[in-house]
Amino acid sequence: MVVDTPLDPCYPRCHLVDMEEHMPSQQPVIGIDLGGTKIATALVDASGEILAHDRRKTLAREGRDAVVARILESARAVIGEGGVEPPQVTAVGIGAPGPIDLAAGVVVAPPNLPGWDRVPLKQLIESDLGITTFLENDANAAAVGEHRFGAGRGVDHMIYVVVGTGVGGGLILDGRLYHGASGMAGEIGHIVVKLDGPVCACGNCGCLEALTSGPSIAREARQRIAQGQSTLITELVQGDPDRITSKIVAQAADHGDETAKSILAEAMHYLGLGMASLVHTLNPELIVFGGGVSNLGERMFGPVRQVIADVAFAEAAEAVRVAPAQLGDNAGVLGAAAVAMSQLD
Repeated sequence: MVVDTPLDPCYPRCHLVDMEEHMPSQQPVIGIDLGGTKIATALVDASGEILAHDRRKTLAREGRDAVVARILESARAVIGEGGVEPPQVTAVGIGAPGPIDLAAGVVVAPPNLPGWDRVPLKQLIESDLGITTFLENDANAAAVGEHRFGAGRGVDHMIYVVVGTGVGGGLILDGRLYHGASGMAGEIGHIVVKLDGPVCACGNCGCLEALTSGPSIAREARQRIAQGQSTLITELVQGDPDRITSKIVAQAADHGDETAKSILAEAMHYLGLGMASLVHTLNPELIVFGGGVSNLGERMFGPVRQVIADVAFAEAAEAVRVAPAQLGDNAGVLGAAAVAMSQLD
């Protein structure tokens, strides 16, 4: 078994336990988080406790067949570590990068998995392991995980937003994941909030992803430095603009740098506008933020709350809370496991 880094053992409802000492309330499921650089897999019980785990590199450059083989190896590793037999595993849930053809169980053509063109991942895993398998978009899976095991427990109307290298999310409406007419619901990153804004990877201008993601924050910092603005950011990267990240911008802001604070304030203002639109449209109880940029904490949550309060109707604004995700590094595997469990409910 190849293990790169352990899963986060700290979250209280998903800590690692000794299978021999633990009696789950039902047979466990397997959650698989497939990404462009890593495959994370866990054996998970009904309460969200991780009974066994495995993490290994995707090595996407080796091609789809090699990646599928590594997924299967990872699943077998947690079955072995958990001391169970395949028939004792109720189901497998997979969170994979989109786009996903949910009806067919197919990963269509994710940009971070080169050579994947309509790969029937559900059928490949199900037929090899002999375990019922469910496939879901990774952001949707994380939303289901936060709803079942994390910040959204007990909430019927929730928006999950991940802000990292991109911006995505999932919608929980009336206690269930909402896919929309063609499975495209939750593409939060492509809400347009500035018509003359920067070009997004999708081809439109002014999308949330182009204004609030980690790379977009870093790009704005580079542009301001190129315009001659004086900032601590330059010192922190030793004059190399290619080293600028959203984390560096946050560090400069924490030291009182006005340029850095302005960059973050502008990005979070646009994020707040996007959230206000969702508040008007969906009237949620809760907006949960995950992803690397959410580590900004109150530098993110405070401005977003304020814009919602300023822009949204009072009844809708007062009904919604803004909170950080709780599952941390385990969001992917617990989300995938939660997808499987929700299909069995």
